[in-house]
Amino acid sequence: MVKIRLARRGRKKLALYDVVVADARAPRDGRFIEKIGTYNPLTVPATIELNDDKAFTWLMNGAQPSDTVKAMLSYRGIMLKKHLQIGVIKGAITQDQADSKLAAWLKDKTEKIDAKKGKATASKEADAKARKAAETKVREARAEAIRKKQQVAAEAATPAAPAEGEAPAAEATEQA
Repeated sequence: MVKIRLARRGRKKLALYDVVVADARAPRDGRFIEKIGTYNPLTVPATIELNDDKAFTWLMNGAQPSDTVKAMLSYRGIMLKKHLQIGVIKGAITQDQADSKLAAWLKDKTEKIDAKKGKATASKEADAKARKAAETKVREARAEAIRKKQQVAAEAATPAAPAEGEAPAAEATEQA
């Protein structure tokens, strides 16, 4: 049995994966038949680089994807393409209908992805703006506290002028 699965590479806590077609009996990181792409879960959003044509060909030839790879193939529309192609083979729909359905799905999917990326970018910018405003507020409060402290120190350093009717302290000591 042939499986489409992930083969781990990369160092500890920085995993990268190759999407490979391998015999089900082969070890996870061992021998494989063909490498059809890569997967990096550490980026936001996760990076999936996949040769769609090779993946589709292997699926149509009977290769079974693992759960994770099946989710990636569904995300890219390859599982839908397989489903539609099986319908064409059975005669339920024509190739033109299948192609138009796939194109419509892909268009809708790219719009959703772009909207999600735009929303993420906007929220990131809003968070940065809010952090900057809070930082400015704290900086101004610190500057005000320092100014008040300096003002109090300056008032304490200058001798107070004697009130009328009182003799200065130096004159009082001389008279005594």
